[in-house]
Amino acid sequence: MTKKTRGKPSKVDQLPGQIKERLDKLLRDGRLTQADILEQVNQAIDASGLPDELKLSRSGLNRYATSMETVGQRIREARAVSDQWIAKLGTEPSGEVSQLLIEMVRTLAFDQVLKMSDSGEAVEPKMLKDLSHAIERLEKAAVESTKRELELRKRMAEDVENDLRGVDGMSEELEDRIRGILLGRE
Repeated sequence: MTKKTRGKPSKVDQLPGQIKERLDKLLRDGRLTQADILEQVNQAIDASGLPDELKLSRSGLNRYATSMETVGQRIREARAVSDQWIAKLGTEPSGEVSQLLIEMVRTLAFDQVLKMSDSGEAVEPKMLKDLSHAIERLEKAAVESTKRELELRKRMAEDVENDLRGVDGMSEELEDRIRGILLGRE
């Protein structure tokens, strides 16, 4: 989450797991000020016998908190978009949902490659290969899902058709008409 400068990990990255987890929890909680959080974390560093060099500064904590908030905001936005799509697609056939997911992954992959090339960062061939494999697997899963859905619908229609055969008091003509509607012939 925090960036490395000149090959050296940040002080936050150097903290023991328990102290870093406590820091993350305090930042997520939002009830304390950064000054209070800084004091608590630095007291924990003292109490654990770590060197003073690992104590956090106000600016270091602020950079980390800002970075953490940025990531949190992205996660919240992604969840909101996901909730909207789930609400809309709850009534849609699963094949359309699968197609949408594939398109979203393609768009995300394209955006990521574009950002990397805009920043001058080299796009690793391994990354491109991994992205193409992920899309291929998604497409394969979508095809299987669609096949499975069609098979289930066909079986359900056949079950209904079998249940309708020989129902007392129903004319053969009415049975054929209902069967045609259920099987999509009318």
